[in-house]
Amino acid sequence: MSLWIKICGNRRSEDAVAAAEAGADAVGFVFAAASPRQAEPQTVAVITPLLAGRVESIGVFVESSADEIARIVDQCGLTGVQLHGGSGGKQAASAEVAKKPRSGEESTAQFLRARFGSDLRIVRVVHFGPQTAAQLEAIAQDGLSDAALIDTRVGQFVGGTGVPFDWQTAAKTIFAGSQGLRLIAAGGLKPENVVEAVNLMNPWGLDVSSGVEARPGIKNHGRIREFIRLARQVSARPR
Repeated sequence: MSLWIKICGNRRSEDAVAAAEAGADAVGFVFAAASPRQAEPQTVAVITPLLAGRVESIGVFVESSADEIARIVDQCGLTGVQLHGGSGGKQAASAEVAKKPRSGEESTAQFLRARFGSDLRIVRVVHFGPQTAAQLEAIAQDGLSDAALIDTRVGQFVGGTGVPFDWQTAAKTIFAGSQGLRLIAAGGLKPENVVEAVNLMNPWGLDVSSGVEARPGIKNHGRIREFIRLARQVSARPR
């Protein structure tokens, strides 16, 4: 299967369209208020019709309720969501959330799966560290997610830091035994290191944001094209 590639942190239509034209599988829009790449729902709602049928449109959420996420999915025509640790931390107001107590993120995933069915791609984010394997096992067991994204946490920042995790260790541990999950590598990826990342970890997918930017929220279209070209090239080689 072809490598899945997401260009994240888009705020402008020209950047999202450039990613689609370069051969990305998905573009991401960050709805977290603390992010320098935050996109407003009304802006994203104008961009997504330009992408329909070409790429997936993924919303990235941190500390949002299930109801708020569902509202933005509908408003923006999103085809998927990316839930960072803490997503769903605010209790969802809808009675559709199962009565059985669950973690906030799991409850949110459960709610969204019930609300949108299999049409919505749900990606859960795990930060690389000592608990990564156990977290991935729990995600695999609840069966609510389509993929898990492995990122780097730096201080209070849950993503978009441009810092890679320990690829060598990850390759020998979580990527070697993925619990049957589709694993997406993120954190510090860029054209200069994407070949090394794919060769080491052989992930199902890649997620890049700062590595293809001119500055936060503004993409460099040449770097987008180069990242995708190199990633596709190396993933096509026998390994």
